[in-house]
Amino acid sequence: MSDSTASGNRLADATSPYLRQHAANPVDWWPWCAEALALARDQDRPILLSIGYSACHWCHVMAHESFEDPHTAQVMNRLFVNIKVDREERPDLDKIYQSAHQLLAKRPGGWPLTVFLTPDDQCPFFTGTYFPPESRHGLPAFSQLLEGVATAYREQRDAIWEQNRTVLDALARLAPDGAGEIPDATPLAAARRQLGDSFDARHGGFGQAPKFPHVTDLELLLRRFAATQADGTPDRETLHPATFTLERMIRGGLNDQLGGGFCRYSVDDQWMIPHFEKMLYDNGPLLALCCDAWQITGDPLFRDAAVATADWVIREMQSPAGGYYSTLDADSEGEEGKFYVWDRKEIARLLTAEEYAPFAAVYGLDREPNFEGKWHLHGHRTANQVARDLGTTRASVAALLETARHKLLTVREGRVRPGRDEKVLTAWNGLAIKGMARAARVLKRADYLASAQGALDFIRAELWRNGRLLATYQDGKARLNAYLDDYAYLIDALLELLQARWRRADLELASALAEVLLDRFADPQQGGFFFTSDDHERLIHRPKPLGDESVPAGNGVAARALQRLGYLLSETRYLTAAQGTLALAAEQMHRLPYAHASLLAALEEHLEPPQTLVIRGTGDDLTHWAEIAQRTYAPRRLVLAIPATEEGLPGSLGAMTPGAGTRAYPCFGTRCEAPLEDLEALERLTA
Repeated sequence: MSDSTASGNRLADATSPYLRQHAANPVDWWPWCAEALALARDQDRPILLSIGYSACHWCHVMAHESFEDPHTAQVMNRLFVNIKVDREERPDLDKIYQSAHQLLAKRPGGWPLTVFLTPDDQCPFFTGTYFPPESRHGLPAFSQLLEGVATAYREQRDAIWEQNRTVLDALARLAPDGAGEIPDATPLAAARRQLGDSFDARHGGFGQAPKFPHVTDLELLLRRFAATQADGTPDRETLHPATFTLERMIRGGLNDQLGGGFCRYSVDDQWMIPHFEKMLYDNGPLLALCCDAWQITGDPLFRDAAVATADWVIREMQSPAGGYYSTLDADSEGEEGKFYVWDRKEIARLLTAEEYAPFAAVYGLDREPNFEGKWHLHGHRTANQVARDLGTTRASVAALLETARHKLLTVREGRVRPGRDEKVLTAWNGLAIKGMARAARVLKRADYLASAQGALDFIRAELWRNGRLLATYQDGKARLNAYLDDYAYLIDALLELLQARWRRADLELASALAEVLLDRFADPQQGGFFFTSDDHERLIHRPKPLGDESVPAGNGVAARALQRLGYLLSETRYLTAAQGTLALAAEQMHRLPYAHASLLAALEEHLEPPQTLVIRGTGDDLTHWAEIAQRTYAPRRLVLAIPATEEGLPGSLGAMTPGAGTRAYPCFGTRCEAPLEDLEALERLTA
């Protein structure tokens, strides 16, 4: 059997589409497994660990340039045991080795991540990201690098082992070594100031390109605005950076102007040209954020963006079985963005003259091309501005834009589509379920609720086994112990779904997930939650992530969700675990407030416990009361509408019995007030 065939067999059966993309490489690839690690130890060969994901443009570039090249593959096979990892399936490995890269290289990592490990302990001794086939831009040729790393491993063992000890010590010090005092509101105010200082008042966003959505930061600003509004002193200077940034993202090239859905980030300050891959983990939170902005401002721009995003999720990212897929590639036909960009003459040919005039003015076709000689649609002007210039009404322009977009989308659907990674990841589904449930509730869309429910039912059926979650599902196979994010995001999503409609089984599942968090992930001595469970594969480091990255920090989401669930069920163990997390993260929240927005949301609800409003009743009255209670943006309010027929409810819910008619039970943290028995009282409370 040839090396190529052998390596193909090793990756061909992987659940990860990213690994399967490399199954035919001449590289003798292994997945991360005990057999590969043992082979490296037995043969005393260093490990070349390559981490990426299927929608990663530069991962594809390095694969084409190096991993598909027979000469480069021969060098890799001769000198190393080569292991390929999908960072979406193994975020535990990715977190560890990204942190190690930052320690060794003194700069942030990314994908593809290229790490060389000593075979006896899997400790990294040299790291990098993308390497070209020939030396350029200050980077060595990949083959040259391979030879140099292998020589260093043979000739500099003592220095490498000494460095390894230093790296392991540094990794161990990344986590706080003891809990402090839970902070007061100081970090909340400091985060607001830090975000204000870095706000780009011209284009929106924070800092300079590349610009990422950073949903947790925008959500923090909306929550802070809501707090000032509740105090009777609404702070528009807190609201503006969030709504302006979201507006620029929606109007810009980050947002797919024809088909909906947001790309991963913008390569420029103007949000004009994105890195074209679309990630489920961005779109779920952005969907929820658009709904929040719509509730606050009433601006239809945010409502329309929420509808377009939710429709895209259902149309392109939901499997027939219910679960949500992971990503869409940036590339199609070997070119980044080819599916999305346009030739101006093609658009002019497809549209009527009446449609083309406003469309060209809004989306920049009357300007120079903005992407490699073509046009990627970017909202340079608004429908109002163009209507004034054309001497017509906004409604007329909006109608013409709508028909034009529909025509172009229909034509675009005939192009070769970007690849889709059809893994179903539990954590990312949690983020998307929350977004779809929020859209269902705020926009009153039963189809969005059905979509969210379908995804949850899929996870319950396929990824909830014997009281534990699994992390990933593909082609009928569910595998890998779930991580902190899987549990935390899913509890958070369940609490959102329960506000969209009551289902007792969902509350029971949320409680069961919380029990696993406490039993398997919590650190009872130091506080907080580890990223991996106590029965997870033993790795060189067991991280306890506190800061937000491209997704919210699992510790922050867990702390807030456990607080809410603890108040709802009168379960003090959940509250204690949340408090331990906030105490553990005290120093980090003080030192870098803006980087810990998820934890700050939990801190805010610790300092001022959320309002829990349980409505008991029947029929249309129950629905109407719930709509009244949820009509405004109230991030510190949890509303559950529970039919009067439900009996034997857990915790404090059991005491909230229905009366002769509909009634609402308001509680603030552990303090409950007399039930409200008329709609006017409910309206006053929730105004």
